[in-house]
Amino acid sequence: MNSALLVSDAAHFRVDYEINPYMHTGVQPDGAAAAKEHEAIVAAHLAAGREIEYLPSAPECPDMVFTANAAVVRGDRAVLGSPPPERKAEIPYFQEWLGQRGYRVIEAPYAFSGQGDALAFGDLLLTGYGQRTDRRMHAVLERELDYEVVPLRTVSSRWYDLDLAVAVIDASHTLAYCPQAFDEPSRRRLRGLGVDLIEVSADEASRFALNLVSDGTVVTMGRGAPRFADALRDRGLSVVELDTTELAKGGGGVRCTALTLDNPPARRPS
Repeated sequence: MNSALLVSDAAHFRVDYEINPYMHTGVQPDGAAAAKEHEAIVAAHLAAGREIEYLPSAPECPDMVFTANAAVVRGDRAVLGSPPPERKAEIPYFQEWLGQRGYRVIEAPYAFSGQGDALAFGDLLLTGYGQRTDRRMHAVLERELDYEVVPLRTVSSRWYDLDLAVAVIDASHTLAYCPQAFDEPSRRRLRGLGVDLIEVSADEASRFALNLVSDGTVVTMGRGAPRFADALRDRGLSVVELDTTELAKGGGGVRCTALTLDNPPARRPS
């Protein structure tokens, strides 16, 4: 789980437009500091034993550092993201990269925020809608990737992607979520999964606490969520907290900067 990741870089990271509540063209990130933040994230992944693949960012793609929105991958298949118009130029780069490495690449017929709105949890796919992803994508993901989709509706643009509102802590037993980010039917669906659910406050979640990468042993996350970090340590996990101040000016954190490549294919009866 999350042992093979695709990352880009922050070489061209800037705020050219405003497509989420955290972006303000008048508040530009410090480029050198953002690059150091990203380098520290990659170093933390490597220290945890994760394999890293790298795709250089393109000058015309200021958000390409946030690779999670490019696609969602399972086995040898990848369903591409279909992001807001401001980010459309990123997709051909990822399409080419995935195709050259033998993935069967499927284009999204509807708006889709890639892995940002599609988090693998064993044979389930926690799938967001209500903000950037058209709910019709759920049937596409079920068909193309052979997941059982769990639809989860976030209630405001504050949670523009699902990975700001819920986090997968291990492959099938533990999730963390912010209850206030979801409507009541979605909260019931999460509670109905019968797994360990860690509740995270809206205050900590709004600081990208849930935008993390976990391999079930080591959790790599941003700073600023001490209560949540303590809850993870209480469960025996190693927690690495990193500064993502500059990356947050684009509306992203640790999870946004990594596309998972090792979601296993569906298990078939023998």
